[in-house]
Amino acid sequence: MAIDVASAAPFVLTLPGVYAPQHDTRLLMRALEREALAPGAKVLDLGTGSGALAIRAAQLGGSVTAVDLARRAVLTARFNARLHRHRIDVRRSDLTAAVRGHAYDLLLCNPPYVPSPSPEVPGRGRARAWDAGHDGRIVLDRVCDGAREALRPGGVLLMVHSLLCDPDKTVERLERAGLPASMCERARVPLGPVLRSRRAWLRDRGLLGPAAKSEELVIVRAVRAGRG
Repeated sequence: MAIDVASAAPFVLTLPGVYAPQHDTRLLMRALEREALAPGAKVLDLGTGSGALAIRAAQLGGSVTAVDLARRAVLTARFNARLHRHRIDVRRSDLTAAVRGHAYDLLLCNPPYVPSPSPEVPGRGRARAWDAGHDGRIVLDRVCDGAREALRPGGVLLMVHSLLCDPDKTVERLERAGLPASMCERARVPLGPVLRSRRAWLRDRGLLGPAAKSEELVIVRAVRAGRG
């Protein structure tokens, strides 16, 4: 059943080109709030953008590391962490590259997942925050393949993306990597400006119906078996 994602994320400021909190951020935040973090739980926020999810995890008692490949996002997340008076370790990193050898109780990820006419992820610019190849899965698949190594036994991955990029494939890929997974939250939201701008291309690929005005977002939740 779709849920209301209108609740507010922590107030953040964003530099131009940095992904601001939207419906997907709020849906992932709702899933985060359901996890009941233990005090001091180690949290990794992959692709932190504005830092909104990292800040909420810190408010809930987590010890948070946040990473993003974009320099402006790193600066934005650091500023917003200070604005909220939370100590968050914000690093510039291509996914988990800067934190290899560390394992976390909770891994949060709002990756680029929008199907794009370009087969590649942009090397720079605003579109790097959302474009993810023809099927929207370039970054998603990398997160699935690397998540187990980044989680402690009993650790949880929460990742948001759209029905347009086939969450069933995400579940299957995570399970092949040894992480039992399922879709735990979903919400139907209006099409944003990026999807509206490529509506005809998405229709031609069979990803949107001719009269579609919304998309469905889902949270995939996966758990590394065992306890530390």
